[in-house]
Amino acid sequence: MQEPRVWIVSAEHWPRALLRAELIERGFDAVGFENLSDAIGELVLPWSRPPALAVIDFHEQSVEEKLLERLRAAKIPIMAIVDSTRSIDEAIRRFGWTAWLRRPVSVGAIADTVARLTGAERHTAATGVAPR
Repeated sequence: MQEPRVWIVSAEHWPRALLRAELIERGFDAVGFENLSDAIGELVLPWSRPPALAVIDFHEQSVEEKLLERLRAAKIPIMAIVDSTRSIDEAIRRFGWTAWLRRPVSVGAIADTVARLTGAERHTAATGVAPR
């Protein structure tokens, strides 16, 4: 069975790396991107496999709605992580997110949500091992 692929889009290197490491430890094929444009570019590569979920961290990140629409058109579920103090553009707020988490939130809580949304949580509970 192929590991569920998860894209992590975060402008900050270390938080992105920490979440990626946590997801890899849990059996995911986690790929990090500094911005959403780079992630969208991955979709057109012939050898690329689309993710089961894209996680977008809005901290220090500006995201255009048209890029989110490209993910939606590719039928990729999208989870947002937003700062509790940052105002979010109304168009972005209304976007049909699969999940929406507000900071402060732990890496473990983000990874638990990823597992739940990708169905990996059910696999782990049923077999006792993470998907690999």
